[in-house]
Formats: sequence, structure tokens, C-alpha cells
Amino acid sequence: MLFNSLEFLIFFIVVTPLYFILPYKSRWLLLLTASCYFYMAFVPVYILILAFTIVLDYIAGIYIEKSEGKRRKLFLLLSLAANIGVLAFFKYYHFLNQNLTAALHLFGWPNPVPSLSIILPIGLSFHTFQAMSYTIEIYRGHQKAEKHFGIFSLYVMFYPQLVAGPIERPGNLLHQFREKHNFDYDRIVSGLKLMAWGLFKKVVIADRLAIAVDMVYDHPAKYNSLSLIIATIFFSFQIFCDFSGYSDMAIGAARVMGFKLMKNFDQPYRSQSVQEFWKRWHISLSTWFKDYLYISLGGNRVSIPRWYLNLFIVFLVSGLWHGANWTFVVWGALHGFYIIFAKVINTIRTKNKPANLPTKHPLLAALLTFSLVTFAWIFFRAENVDTAFLIIRKMIAGLPEIGKMLIAMKSPFEYFGFTRIELAFSFLLIIFLEFIHFLQRKNYFSEQFNNKPFYFRWAVYYGLIIMIVLMGVFENRQFIYFQF
Repeated sequence: MLFNSLEFLIFFIVVTPLYFILPYKSRWLLLLTASCYFYMAFVPVYILILAFTIVLDYIAGIYIEKSEGKRRKLFLLLSLAANIGVLAFFKYYHFLNQNLTAALHLFGWPNPVPSLSIILPIGLSFHTFQAMSYTIEIYRGHQKAEKHFGIFSLYVMFYPQLVAGPIERPGNLLHQFREKHNFDYDRIVSGLKLMAWGLFKKVVIADRLAIAVDMVYDHPAKYNSLSLIIATIFFSFQIFCDFSGYSDMAIGAARVMGFKLMKNFDQPYRSQSVQEFWKRWHISLSTWFKDYLYISLGGNRVSIPRWYLNLFIVFLVSGLWHGANWTFVVWGALHGFYIIFAKVINTIRTKNKPANLPTKHPLLAALLTFSLVTFAWIFFRAENVDTAFLIIRKMIAGLPEIGKMLIAMKSPFEYFGFTRIELAFSFLLIIFLEFIHFLQRKNYFSEQFNNKPFYFRWAVYYGLIIMIVLMGVFENRQFIYFQF
């Protein structure tokens, strides 16, 4: 069930009032039932995979808590192995088998491992990581095992963040299912506003930009350098609006009922370094890798070469987490290289007198960071590595031709496939997005808006709804991160 669908609107309108009508001690059952229905709206049979991991982690959590020494670690390893095993089978079986076939082919050997047609369960990486954080936190002594099977099931299956996060930690979410959340007008309006803004980012900005991105990236050989550059920039904003739009709707839907989910995006394209970008982009995942992988590898408490290796491993795994394709591995490796290279430069900078090196300008640093991140998005979006390199070659090789066309007053958008009005409208949407981000950076903006007269605030709300209805692309486009 997609957030940008009529089915979800009906679902939300039915479930939310029922949540407040029911006695609070029974609300967990409503939410669990609703979450099961929500998930089964995609592929019903895959609820069995969720049920398997839930039962396994529930039992593992109890045994980890009451065990000691090697036995305690054994139960953790069994839990992690089962979760990673499920993830590896459904998400990486075809990828690994395909690469095994290619490797054996070099020696003229057939691949004895059968090829299977496996449909990836939606959101598998998200709820698997959330379940893993539960058992790890118990093992570390930061979390008590949840004895109520229904509450634990709801922690893994809570419908707002079930299929694309934020990836919540047990310490933040579990206790909230036992708290009584009363009907609060201001909180509900706040949640609905966030949901509306998320929907706007998805159907008005992301899905409209997707038309041009898909057109160009599906047939990159047909388009000139500028078209490829614009499509890549559009994808940067498409994926941001698509994923942060989902996160806003998830956080907003939970907020309406009184639940607080963690912030998942914090205007990442204003970052002045790639390291800062990862503190603002998909925060729940980047902190997950930091807490459970990076620190486990030794973090920065090791020699400098080993520290750099730890960073690179984390980004390689992060890339592979995003998809079973070499494009995602390259994307992760690029970000790992960016981070390590920046740290090397900073080391050189600190060893030299400040006067010998230019001071970093905030705007130029932000533009450079955006350019590096956007370049890496080419591999994220391209169908395969060869296509990604084709796009990069065409971008670079075609730059002189674009200059000649501009000098000759010829349109460089001749083969873009978009009318000038459509192209201008797409750029205006990006400018509007950044203008809203600018206003949001002003701490007093929200307070000033809330102090405006009732009729002014509701005129803005209705204006946003009208913009969604009139300018939205309603093709029930799946959210990009659902495939992960």
C-alpha cells in the first residue's frame, strides 16, 4: 500500500480515529492488525518471512538477556545469522549466483548452483536492520528483552516506518507502544502538515522530475551532454524528495497518533562536506552503520590506515545494502573515497600554516559537495556500471559542443524530450523547494507562521492541497527506497 494512493488515504482515515476511540491498552492490537494488513497489501505471502524473523528475534532476545558468557554471544550470533541469511537469500542470491556464473565461465566451468526467480520482499532491509538493532542492544545491556510478543511484533511492523524507515532503535520506540497518547489538536495538525508536505515532495516534485530522469537514463545514448547533466541534477532532487517525502509522511502519520520517530533528513544538500552530508542524509541508516558496524570494526580507535579501511568497509557495505548490483558498490566506494580523501587533505592542512592554504568558503564548499554527491548518483541511478561510464563519457565529451551551440544561439535542449515550459517548471519546483528549506532554517519561521490568523494558516493549507491535486503526478509511482 503506497502512501501516495487512494487506498492509503482510506486506510489512514479508518485506522486513526479507531486508534483514539479504543481503550489505550487495546490500541497495540489495532496497530498490529493494521500493520499486517498494510504489509500484506503488497505481497501477502511475504508476511510469513516477517513472522519468522519476529519469532526468532523475540526468542533470541529473551535468551540473550538471561544468558551469560559464550552462551549469550551464541544466541546473538544465531539471531544475526538468521536475519542476515534471510536478507542475503532474498536480496543477494541472484546477484551472487550471477557473479559466480561469470567467474566459473572464465575457466569454462558450468555453474552447478540453480538460478531462482525470487521477488524481493518490500522493505526487507529496513525491518531486518530494525530487528537486528533490538538483539544487539540487549546483548550490549542497553535494552531489556520485550516479553510481550504483540508489542515486540508491533515494534518490527509499525506501519508508518515498516517498509522504508526511519530505522528505529528499541530504546526510542518500544516504550511508546505502552504509553497513552491522547487526542491533541495541535499535534495532529502538525502531523498532518508534515504528511502533506511529504506528499507534495513526492507527487509534485519527485514524480515530475522522474519523467525527465527516466526518459534520459533509460536511453542515455540518445541524449547530449547537457541533457545528461540536467537529468542527473534532477535525479539528485528526485531521490531526495522521494525518500524524504516518504520519511515526512511516516513521521507525520506516527505523530498524529502520538508517536515520535527519529528525524531522517536534515536538508542534506546544504552540507559543506561529504561527511556532513552523511550526517544529514538517511540519518537512521548512517547512525545504524556507525553504531553497529563502524564501532565494531574499531572505529577511529585504531591506526590511521586501519581507520581509513574501516571507513571504506562501512561505505562498501552501505552501497551493497542499497541494492544487489555493482553500481551500488561503486556508489558506496565513491563516498568512501570522498570521506578518506577529505580526511587526508585535512591532515595536510593542519600540518601546514593556515596562511599557506585558502580558507574554505561555505557556498563553494556546498556546491562542491553537491557536485560530488550528484556525480555519485550517476552510478546509483544507472542500470549497470557500463551505462554509468557511458553517461560520464558523454557528459564530458559533449561539453565543447554545448559551448558551440550556445555561441551559435542554438538550443542545447533539442533532444531533451521536454518542452521549455516543462523544463522551466521543473527548475521552478527545485527553486521552490530550496526556498522552503531556507525559510525552515530560520528558527522563528514556524513560530511566526503559527501566530498568523486562523484564516491565513488554513489558506496556506488549502493552497498546498490544491497544488498537490493540480500539479501532482498520480501514477502510483512506488517510492524509490521500497526496492531496498
